[in-house]
Amino acid sequence: MNKFLERLNAGETLVADGATGTNLQKMGLKPGKAPEDLVIDQPDLLLKLESSFVEAGSDIILTCTFGGTRLRMKDSKYQSRAPEINTRAAELARKAASARTLRHAQGGADVLIAGSMGPTGSIMKPYGPMTPDQAFETYAEQAKALADGGVDFLLIETMFALDEADAAFNGARSVTDLPIVVSFSYDRGVRTMMGVKPKDVAKKYKDMGATLIGANCGTTLENMEAVLKEYGETIPGFGLWAKPNAGVPHMDVKTEQGVYDMTPEDMSAYTKKYVAIGARVVGGCCGSTPSHVAAIAKAAKSN
Repeated sequence: MNKFLERLNAGETLVADGATGTNLQKMGLKPGKAPEDLVIDQPDLLLKLESSFVEAGSDIILTCTFGGTRLRMKDSKYQSRAPEINTRAAELARKAASARTLRHAQGGADVLIAGSMGPTGSIMKPYGPMTPDQAFETYAEQAKALADGGVDFLLIETMFALDEADAAFNGARSVTDLPIVVSFSYDRGVRTMMGVKPKDVAKKYKDMGATLIGANCGTTLENMEAVLKEYGETIPGFGLWAKPNAGVPHMDVKTEQGVYDMTPEDMSAYTKKYVAIGARVVGGCCGSTPSHVAAIAKAAKSN
């Protein structure tokens, strides 16, 4: 059986990693540069970040492919190499996961790899230029490349529109039978920017065959709790995915970077609430550091 499914079926609560973009910015990623370009330009930087999450207690590492669809990479010098970017990113994450770490020295379980698939950055017709076929094809290409790179499951994340999430899910399913997790971003309380409600997401993707359904990014830790509760009320007993931001950022005028005020202790306290609601995987999104992940791991494993 697939390793991700095995561990879920065994009743384990898994810990995902923290933020990619905000941590890379602190590590020197220049404004306007796509993190995916680092897969070729600075793989050691990605390896350092991913390894730090493994050391902090992550059971799951996401590939650096959030913007790895050919459509989203339209301004990247590597657009023509989109499949290669995804495959190499998966291999890089696997290298971080299998490196000699404190966890492995202590006999811990293998770290799993999630193939990250984010929005294309375009809106579907009739509100935007993207057609359903274009979306389907770009996601199918990305999913195949991630599967070829050896990911354990696919994560369709930070979605805000049902039509694009459908294209991602169906495109992925057309090329692989890997488990698929579907995660929406609710930046308007318990609504996405397109007005999608958690209850609509829950029923739709459970029926389509998603392994877990969840939320990431968004706004506050309290709003994440409200979203998870609506999921749980709609599909009782179904496994949930929770990867919130470390709060709502405010701008530091000196560094020109967002500052996230939620502490590791804050994330720890809410992790226990999320697990009580039904979260099977808990991690962090924007602003969450390895220290946040370490606190999340301690709280998740204590339940």
